[in-house]
Amino acid sequence: MRGFFVTATNSAVEMLIANSNTFFILLGAIMVFAMHAGFAFLEVGTVRSKNQVNALVKIMTDFAISALVYFFIGYQIAYGINFFESAATLAEQSGYALVKFFFLMTFAAAIPAIISGGVAERARFYPMLISAAVIVGVAYPFLEGLIWNGNYGFQDWLETQFGAPFHDFAGSIVVHGFGGWVALAAIILLGTRNGRFRGDKLVAFAPSNIPFLALGAWILCIGWFGFNVMSAQTLDGISGLVAVNSLMAMVGGIIAAMILGKNDPGFIHNGPLAGLVAVCAGSDIMHPIGALATGLVAGALFTWLFTLIQQKFQHIDDVLGVWPLHGICGAWGGIAAGIFGLESL
Repeated sequence: MRGFFVTATNSAVEMLIANSNTFFILLGAIMVFAMHAGFAFLEVGTVRSKNQVNALVKIMTDFAISALVYFFIGYQIAYGINFFESAATLAEQSGYALVKFFFLMTFAAAIPAIISGGVAERARFYPMLISAAVIVGVAYPFLEGLIWNGNYGFQDWLETQFGAPFHDFAGSIVVHGFGGWVALAAIILLGTRNGRFRGDKLVAFAPSNIPFLALGAWILCIGWFGFNVMSAQTLDGISGLVAVNSLMAMVGGIIAAMILGKNDPGFIHNGPLAGLVAVCAGSDIMHPIGALATGLVAGALFTWLFTLIQQKFQHIDDVLGVWPLHGICGAWGGIAAGIFGLESL
């Protein structure tokens, strides 16, 4: 009888853990999914009024294409897992494997959303969807698998050669850096928007709707706590350190952008995003003061480099500043994880 109760208790505990982990990562997936509304409104508020509907449609359809190609191709490339099983098999452990896919798919779908902001107002609709399919179905999963799944022995090789694996807890480089640098290549390839120059004189296109831009930034900031904290993927891995580090980096980005951007609302609302991009990699190992410093540097980097691009590198027509925001701040985040992740700091 005692053995029966022990077995029943163990079974109940295991089921509770499975249910809790599934619910935990489902909440994370929903929060990151909601971030795509943030990407959409950030772009809508920045582009000219005539391109607002196109921006909304592009983000939504990019997400749908990303979900399809990641389900059938990308997830298998990254993790060697496919879903060609019975529904009963997929529902095991409360369907945790399926919800984990949903969570990681929302990360993958962020790549086309990032690129979209850089090439806004000149990328053609269907070529953009095709490029999203290739990036999310093949290119991104290859990098994702190297870093987060150790494919091809890459992480083992790094540990053997350098004494430590590549640390990127929530994707400063794997997600944001990748998206930002691909966006730069696309921006250069597509050239500047029509009407950007009158002779040799640069024509400035001011954001069309600051309230929409601000709404997008707020949605992204809130969703980012799911992006970072839920990257633990199970309840036993959750850490308040990740949440507070995300908060401090966000605040650092705001302060730096406010000061260097001279209270410009566009900089102030992108500053927190710069800090959050940078803290993703080391949010699980930094001290909060280190996270604050990371955010301050990221906010300063974004403000300075975006201004420089607009004034000096005028043929890099990066509408939302996605290369400095995601590419450069993402790279800084990987470096910052190595600096502020040191035990001595």
